[in-house]
Amino acid sequence: MTVTVAGLALTAVKGTSLQAVPEVSLSESGVRENRRFFLIDEGDEMVNALRLGELQRVVSRYSDQNRRLRLELPDGRILEDTVVLGSTVQTKFYSERLPASLVEGPWAAALSEVIGKPVRLVEAGEDGAVDRGTAGAVSLISRGSLKRLASEGDLDEIDSRRFRMLIEVDGLEAHAEDSWVGRSARIGQAMVRFEGHVGRCAITTRNPSTGVVDVATLKMLGRYRQDAETTEPVAFGIYGRVLEPGQVRVGDEVALAG
Repeated sequence: MTVTVAGLALTAVKGTSLQAVPEVSLSESGVRENRRFFLIDEGDEMVNALRLGELQRVVSRYSDQNRRLRLELPDGRILEDTVVLGSTVQTKFYSERLPASLVEGPWAAALSEVIGKPVRLVEAGEDGAVDRGTAGAVSLISRGSLKRLASEGDLDEIDSRRFRMLIEVDGLEAHAEDSWVGRSARIGQAMVRFEGHVGRCAITTRNPSTGVVDVATLKMLGRYRQDAETTEPVAFGIYGRVLEPGQVRVGDEVALAG
């Protein structure tokens, strides 16, 4: 069966609502419009929707060409303006130090109000704000795996946005993408080498529209995936690096190399 790109999704500010798009431009650091920005607390530590579910009620969009950021807030307010950078700050991004630039303007105050905690908005450097750096600039999950997980929880379906993956493919059996780790694939115009499996955390239990915990995804995965031979525990999906940049569109064919 032919494997094709069934969906593409991204978000400008890490932790905010994932939005479907028809195409993306993949560079070695990923998609410039994807997680280009993230939030830090008073201690300069990155914060996301793992603890702050309200973030998933915010829609963020960014045009790299025009340097315009747009936030759609839960109360209906829309903030849109050109990105203006301030001073550089050494942020704590998980266990790493990541330099980023503070973004001036109304963003921090508005987002602090939404989540009920003081935060500041920063723009990531050229390596982006993807969790695994350039080695994980691309993430991928199959619809076959999503269907398998839904059946484990006696659900009709499960929203792929819970897993915050860049690429969703169709035409694979459940978890067949696990075997792609260590191999390369042509995805549209781009070539990607898959480096590992994506271990999961409690953010996947949150409804991707409301941020409310409503599905026991980790328990479901644990029941049948805890003994899977994967690079990270409780894995669901894979990640990889971009070997050859290029455009990827919904409907494009995905072909393993060699």
